[in-house]
Amino acid sequence: MTWGEATQRSASAVREWGRGMADGWDQFWFAAAAPHTLALIRIFGGAMLFYTHLVWALDLEAFLGTHSWVSREANQFLGGGGGGYAWSYLWYLESPAALWTAHIGALIVFAALTLGLFTRVSAVLAWIATIAYCHRLQGALFGLDQVNAMLAMYLVVGPAGAVYSVDAWWRRRSGLRNESASGSVSANIAIRLIQVHLCVVYLFGGISKLKGTSWWDGSAVWFAVANYEYQSIDMTWLAHWPWLIAILSHATVFWETFYAVLVWPRLTRPVMLAMAVAVHGGIALCLGMPTFGLAMIIANLAFVSPELVDAAMGLLAPRRGIGA
Repeated sequence: MTWGEATQRSASAVREWGRGMADGWDQFWFAAAAPHTLALIRIFGGAMLFYTHLVWALDLEAFLGTHSWVSREANQFLGGGGGGYAWSYLWYLESPAALWTAHIGALIVFAALTLGLFTRVSAVLAWIATIAYCHRLQGALFGLDQVNAMLAMYLVVGPAGAVYSVDAWWRRRSGLRNESASGSVSANIAIRLIQVHLCVVYLFGGISKLKGTSWWDGSAVWFAVANYEYQSIDMTWLAHWPWLIAILSHATVFWETFYAVLVWPRLTRPVMLAMAVAVHGGIALCLGMPTFGLAMIIANLAFVSPELVDAAMGLLAPRRGIGA
């Protein structure tokens, strides 16, 4: 083989590799996908939004009123007044009547999103309301609110109400064609965005854990379950099983660090998702954070195929599936 032939063959191989990469990229993001997984996330995510915002009503004026525990001015400074771009319509509600009206309106929007009623509109309004509450409640937020905002944002992207919704039921009653139910590019993009975002969250969570000595020496799980501030189930019996504490600690940090790699292959995906349920289920049951644990499990549904979701929902309410 001459030098020219070798160069030509190498250039051809590089071009073929580039075309393969481009085709894979297009397939990953822009192939049509059924909306069933996105719709299931809408149901559970919308219900979580409704519940977590309903809780504020237990003492709404203390959290959001003119004389709230964290003043409006302090919230504006923390959220956007220091030069950022944060904004909340709740900053401008002066009277209790206006505050309660806006809050009840937000709860109606979250309920509509959960039920899939006027889903395209309710999804946008739910996202705006979620961000507004986050910006108004600086100092009273934690990971749950960030996960809620993430899911609310991506529910705007795809046809979250194409199935399992009042909108879909109304289309069937009216004899209208529901084109999005069979598959759409926007449904795929929405799910991919959730998947990628989740991988980034876990990757940086794992990296941050690697900075702590307790994850290296295997004692991290013990310090979590033995902390009475978070303890909801007494797990101090683990003190008699130090080897089990070490295994749980190392398994957790390994799972979180390598989630972004091992969740994609079909062979390892079930293992990673099972570990996600175990880790977040443990947080929900043992560490007094049931809403955060459930919200993370809801986000992990993004890696469940729409065919499996449709089959599972079909067991609850037999009907024609995706391929019918």
